Amino acid sequence: MVSSMETDPPAPGFSSAKRSVLLLLKRTSVVSVAAVARALGISRAAAWKHLASLEAAGWVEREYRRGPRGRPAAAFRLAARSRPLFPQAYTEMSLGALAFLERRDGRIAVREMLEERGAALGAKHAPRLDRPDLFERVRELAKIRDEEGYMASASRAGRSGFELLEHNCPILAVAERYGEACEVERRLFQRLLRAEVAVSHRVVAGDPVCRFRIGRPPSAAPP
Repeated sequence: MVSSMETDPPAPGFSSAKRSVLLLLKRTSVVSVAAVARALGISRAAAWKHLASLEAAGWVEREYRRGPRGRPAAAFRLAARSRPLFPQAYTEMSLGALAFLERRDGRIAVREMLEERGAALGAKHAPRLDRPDLFERVRELAKIRDEEGYMASASRAGRSGFELLEHNCPILAVAERYGEACEVERRLFQRLLRAEVAVSHRVVAGDPVCRFRIGRPPSAAPP
């Protein structure tokens, strides 16, 4: 059930049901009225009411998807203006500090600061990821990222790979201006997981989710 999610939009004025709808849309990108009703354990009429209210306020937007027969069915996604509802990790202060550093010492100083932050996070989280099994490390990293507001989840992908999904980006505004932050993050994951990490989707590139594909290093791959 969506109501069991721990990460709530911090904006005031939303009922618990509407917060659950927003979180469901954040995690699944586009959902039907029926999917909302199932996830919240409410009637389709109640789901319509919540979605219509959020749509009228500009938090969600509607699209139509053609099914195998009949008229196209309505589906809903978060509108662009909903971004501030989710954790943004002191965005204005971070951007201001990085911009000051760039003006004073150049872009290389920004990269060095991002690398230093990545190293500090690596040292902080390494004890929790000191596990022999790679999937255990991936799941623990997902738990850490979820605690930090990234709305993260982990799963198996293929015969020997794994996948880490992040449905929210608390540092999105920073990543939009300083793309180096994304590469620092990827390398941090590689060090913590002791594995190969590739990125196939990025919220900063307009995707609904950051998707990390994780595989064992060549020397550790099974025969």
